Amino acid sequence: MADCKDCGDAFALATRTETPMNVVAVVQHTSGEYLGLMEDHLEGRRIRFQYFRPFAGGRKLPAHDVAADALLLLGGGPWGSAGGRDLPTLAEEIALTRTKLAEGTPVIGIGLGAQILAIAAGGGSESRDLRFEMLNATRTADDALNGFLPAEFHQVVYMRDWPVPPAAAMVLAEDDAGRPLVWRVGENAYGFSGNPGIKLGMVEDLIMEFDEVAEGAAAKLEQLRELQPVLEDELVPIMTGLVQCTSLMSSPKAADRADPELNTQVI
Repeated sequence: MADCKDCGDAFALATRTETPMNVVAVVQHTSGEYLGLMEDHLEGRRIRFQYFRPFAGGRKLPAHDVAADALLLLGGGPWGSAGGRDLPTLAEEIALTRTKLAEGTPVIGIGLGAQILAIAAGGGSESRDLRFEMLNATRTADDALNGFLPAEFHQVVYMRDWPVPPAAAMVLAEDDAGRPLVWRVGENAYGFSGNPGIKLGMVEDLIMEFDEVAEGAAAKLEQLRELQPVLEDELVPIMTGLVQCTSLMSSPKAADRADPELNTQVI
């Protein structure tokens, strides 16, 4: 993963190939949670990604006018958004997300990122304790993610609080209790309650990173170990549909920016 001191690199490098590449600005909230298995799918499609790590010092986030083809907000482990243990950069990230939604830039929110997306889009979040869950997801719309969202799949959630999508959101998948697990706002913004690219090691790192641990974590880690190959298979069509629906293989914004400007993409 790139450190924030190199935040301009992916944007600048995207213009230095014969065919300019798309770049995703990824906001990371903990050391433990990153794109995981999603990285390989982006790299395989020649889509660059740049991590921004406000927790690592300097509180650096993407600038509101960052030349990103999509904004992706990751989960936060024990950090939440409903008042119990709020993310330190919550207000700034809600404002950034609203800017991206207003300009039509695709936004993908995962876990805590889905809470931020929900709030920015006019919904909210509800308070609940930190939990580690492996949920069964059922697709609610046959054409979800251009028809690539599996009819049944899994969502692994390690999260405090819960996103409440706005009334106008389209629910694409729900759990056995009828809670939205995957949903869309507008034409190209998507919320996922769990990280579809999750790895066992990511949850292990979250457990070691924080003093607060979800109840029953040890037993659930073993369940996740067994589920890992299934999650890898399920991610293939999910990423195909997500890339299509966010237009991440067409018209890269970085191609229109000069290198000096691309090297100042943080606030």
